[in-house]
Amino acid sequence: MKTADFYFDLPEHLIAQSPLEERTSSRLLVLDGATGNIDHRQFLDIESLLTPNDLLVFNNTRVIPARLYGQKQTGGRVEILIERLRGDGSVLAHVRASKSPKEGSLVFITADQDSDISDFTLRVRGREGALFELEAETGTVSQMMRLYGHMPLPPYIERADTAEDRERYQTVYAEREGAVAAPTAGLHFDEALLSRLRVKGVQTAFVTLHVGAGTFQPVRVDDITNHKMHSEWIEVDQSCIEAIRACRERGGRVVAVGTTSVRSLESAAAAGLDSDRCPEVFEGDSDIFLYPGCTFRVVDAMVTNFHLPESTLIMLVSAFAGYEETMTAYAQAVRKEYRFFSYGDAMFVTHKP
Repeated sequence: MKTADFYFDLPEHLIAQSPLEERTSSRLLVLDGATGNIDHRQFLDIESLLTPNDLLVFNNTRVIPARLYGQKQTGGRVEILIERLRGDGSVLAHVRASKSPKEGSLVFITADQDSDISDFTLRVRGREGALFELEAETGTVSQMMRLYGHMPLPPYIERADTAEDRERYQTVYAEREGAVAAPTAGLHFDEALLSRLRVKGVQTAFVTLHVGAGTFQPVRVDDITNHKMHSEWIEVDQSCIEAIRACRERGGRVVAVGTTSVRSLESAAAAGLDSDRCPEVFEGDSDIFLYPGCTFRVVDAMVTNFHLPESTLIMLVSAFAGYEETMTAYAQAVRKEYRFFSYGDAMFVTHKP
C-alpha cells in the first residue's frame, strides 16, 4: 500500500488545542471491525461496551517535562527535547539550534527561551545519529526538568504549555517516568470511571512503553513497507502475562488502551507466543510496525484517539479494523466534527477477523 492511501482532509478547527474540562466528556466512535458498523456514543458508554470477562491493558508510562531551553557558550539559543533517560543520569535528546553544539561544549539551561539566567549546565558528550548525548555538568537532569522543564506538547498544538498540561497531558495512572508524549487514549479515563469498571468486574493490567518523539515523525516513503519505525523501550511483565492468560481462560477479550499498548503486547507476542495466545515476558527496544496485512496475535479490541493523516498510527488502526472500515470511520468523524489528536475524542475498535 501507498502512504497516500491513508490521507484524509482534516479541517484545522477539528484539531483539539486544549483538553475538555472533564476527562470523560469526550465523544466515542464505536467501530465494529467484523461488520464495519459505526456507532456514535459518549466516552462514558465504554462501561456498557466492556464485560466482566474483559481485560483492559493500560500503558503506565509518565510524561516527563522534556522540553528545555538554553544558551550555548557562544550565546546562541537552543531548544532541547529529551528523547530518552539513561541509567547513568545522561540523556539522548533532539537539539534545535541555528548551529549544532560541538562535542564537549556547554549549554546553560534557562527557564524559557528568552531568559539569560541559568542555574544548571549540560555538557554535550557526543552524538548517536540524529540525537545528542547530554550529561549534567551542574545540577541533575531531573532538577532541570522539575524547575525549568516544559511539557512536550505535540507540534500540532499551537500554543505554549501551561501549568494545567502538567496534569492533563498525563493519564491518572501514569507511574513510570520516561515518555515525551502521552499515551493519549488513556487520557479519557478518570478515577471514578476506573472505579466503576472495577466494581463491574473488568480486570486491568499494565505495560510500559516510553513514547518517543518519533511518534510524530511523518512517513517519508511512498511504499509503506519501506518505512523504518523509530525504536521505543517496552516492558511487558509477568503480572501482565498472567492477567492475559486468566482473561483467555474466562473467555474475555484483551482490550488495549492506546496504540502503545497494542504495540507493546504485539511486540511481546512476536518474541514468543503460547497456544493460548499469551505472549512471553518482554523487556527491551521494539520498532514493530503494524500495517494492513499484519497479524494481531494478542489484542481483540482497542481504545484509541484519532490520528494524523498518513501516520503509522492510522495504519495500525487500519490493520486492526480493516482499511476500508477505518477510512470510512474517519470520514464520518470529520463530517460529524469529532475532535482530533492528543486532546481529542476517542474510538472503540474491535478486530476484523
